[in-house]
Amino acid sequence: MTTPSSLRAFYFSLAGFVIVCDQLTKLYVATHIALYFGSVIVIPNFFSITHVENTGAAFSLFADWSPSIRIPLLVGFSSVAMLVVCYLLWNSAKRFTWSGLALAFILGGAVGNLYDRIRFGRVTDFLHVYIGSHSWPDFNVADSAICVGATLLLFDLLFGSKSSPAN
Repeated sequence: MTTPSSLRAFYFSLAGFVIVCDQLTKLYVATHIALYFGSVIVIPNFFSITHVENTGAAFSLFADWSPSIRIPLLVGFSSVAMLVVCYLLWNSAKRFTWSGLALAFILGGAVGNLYDRIRFGRVTDFLHVYIGSHSWPDFNVADSAICVGATLLLFDLLFGSKSSPAN
């Protein structure tokens, strides 16, 4: 039988694993690939490892705003979101759920990017997906974890087991 404390340990350890993977990959890219000019083709005409810095939010949203407004706004929003996810994750640890797993991924990704924003004022992105001249904005492990978590959460909300309301 899984106890709430062991499930919480699992969820928060998974979030920690995401944070470590995110930070190690960003460090590797920052020290081995030239900023804005370096690129390692992994799958020709589809996927490469690059090195760019994003001062904005997802897809460089708010990147052109003044740093004195942008950084506190993004750090504040991320901090509130992280606290909400921690609260939800802590309270969802009665039994294993896909939503709990999703929240662990989201938390790890949020903390990984929040750390970069606080420390550097920007986030390192390096995963570049493209088909010919059509290109997806570069992203990182933290962004990927957030997307995986959001997808799991959506699937659980749409297709997960529904418990009947208490009478």
